[in-house]
Amino acid sequence: MTAGLPHRSDARDNRERILDAARRVFVTDGVAVPVREIARRAEVGPATVYRHFPTKETLVAEAYTEQLRAWRAAMAEGLADPDPWHGFRVAVEKLCRLQARDHGFATAFKAAFPRAVDFAALRADSLSAAAELVRRAKDAGHLRPDVVLDDLVLMIMAASGIQASTPAARMAASRRFAALVVEAFRAAPAGR
Repeated sequence: MTAGLPHRSDARDNRERILDAARRVFVTDGVAVPVREIARRAEVGPATVYRHFPTKETLVAEAYTEQLRAWRAAMAEGLADPDPWHGFRVAVEKLCRLQARDHGFATAFKAAFPRAVDFAALRADSLSAAAELVRRAKDAGHLRPDVVLDDLVLMIMAASGIQASTPAARMAASRRFAALVVEAFRAAPAGR
């Protein structure tokens, strides 16, 4: 009975190592990287990768699912914050950080596997959450009245264009960009 438990634990560990390696390599080298390279970085054999993920598309979609969860969590955290302005700031900062960390992954994923995820539904969910973040911050008087949802979308698009020589420099640039955007979106206090 207990002999099967270590195997299941090893299998879970292997699966997580494969996903971690895949996420790292997709961000640095793109989604066209061979499964053999992902297996090497995960320190497993290609057969182990295929045992967990029968196709490359399955592996990429699973890796992308984790990133989708991170994006949704950033929006949800912003919406759950009782202070609408703080929630807006937190969401913007996290979205910029995710964009810098994932550097072009979503674009490469959509180009390589356009049918792997329902992007229309994902976009609709994301836009709905973003619109609610904007509405809450405006209603609280903290967001400039002329800010619209498209401004937040433009900010996300601009954040994806941040270039830097190292991932650490890209993260630092992302933090600076988020701080500048938040300040630009802030409503001016009366008399200023």
